Amino acid sequence: MTTMMIPFKLYSGVSVSFSSSKFFQTSPRRSTTTFPRIYAFSSNDIKVGSNIEVDGAPWKVIEFLHVKPGKGAAYVRTTLRNHITGNSVEKTFRAGSKIEQAEVTKETKQFTYKDGSQFVFMDLSTYEEVRLNESDMGDNKKWLKEGMDCNLLFWKGKVIDFEVPLQIKVKIVDVDPGTKGEAAQGGSKPATVETGAIVYVPLFVDRDQEIIVDTRTGQYVSRV
Repeated sequence: MTTMMIPFKLYSGVSVSFSSSKFFQTSPRRSTTTFPRIYAFSSNDIKVGSNIEVDGAPWKVIEFLHVKPGKGAAYVRTTLRNHITGNSVEKTFRAGSKIEQAEVTKETKQFTYKDGSQFVFMDLSTYEEVRLNESDMGDNKKWLKEGMDCNLLFWKGKVIDFEVPLQIKVKIVDVDPGTKGEAAQGGSKPATVETGAIVYVPLFVDRDQEIIVDTRTGQYVSRV
């Protein structure tokens, strides 16, 4: 006895056949049409770390506060840092106003060495080098150690900034000795670490010891 198969066409484009003894579904054909997501970034979407474009330059949001006064329109007060110059400004946006997002991308590179006034970073997968001038490096350069992985920030195909790890381990190369009495009372003293940066450390910390430093604040965290 031959079982009759009855084909049906569903609106989804899936062909389905069934009989009294069997049911199966064939794989749907993959659509080649893609629909871009429509999403408008506004001041209401601002958060710490957002990258926005203001007056043709990329800025990073450092602080923000949504304000709704008793009278008048609500607004968002922000502190912005310019990715290129490092300057910080305060800027206010009307609540709900459209803002251009800065398409900033990150790529991990390893700081390999300094060549004159240039800092050389390498992509460990392609071995391509990226060179940054010392004048464009900003304050973060004082934490760079050879072999350190950093995030290079790209905007419109150009490197505009770089990020070091939030905490790093560094060795103290010079520090004034503290006395036992001073150490018992607490306090701190300046110490020069191997990268050349000055870090205030507790009085009991000595030369040649390794410490953990928070690169965001430049503050001592602990001994290693």
